[in-house]
Amino acid sequence: MATWMQVVVTVCVVAVTVVLIPAIVSMRRSVQRAEAVLLLVERELGPLAAQIQGLAEDLRTFVRQGNRELERFGAAAERLGDLSERAGRLIGVVSGFTRVGQIVGAATGIKKGLDVFIHRLRKHGGEYDG
Repeated sequence: MATWMQVVVTVCVVAVTVVLIPAIVSMRRSVQRAEAVLLLVERELGPLAAQIQGLAEDLRTFVRQGNRELERFGAAAERLGDLSERAGRLIGVVSGFTRVGQIVGAATGIKKGLDVFIHRLRKHGGEYDG
């Protein structure tokens, strides 16, 4: 190889080395900063993860209690539906009795009126003083 080529290769190697050394130093500093940031994140994530687990457990407990309350409410609503159905039947029966009572009352009134009419008719012999 010629001397001038060795000089060119040597200059190129020196130039690359001059450029690479600051880049490597800068990369080393960036890696150190990233490591520091990751350590901070790791320290913060531990307690945060524990808090999230606690919140998730609280949420599970809350959902279970809500489901139990909904089941109780459903049972109470079902009982209330049964009671309202029975009350409807009772009201139907009572309203039937009131109709019968009205008819019996009217019949009793008519009978009483006829009894009084017949009694007066017999007592006064058909005379009406008016």
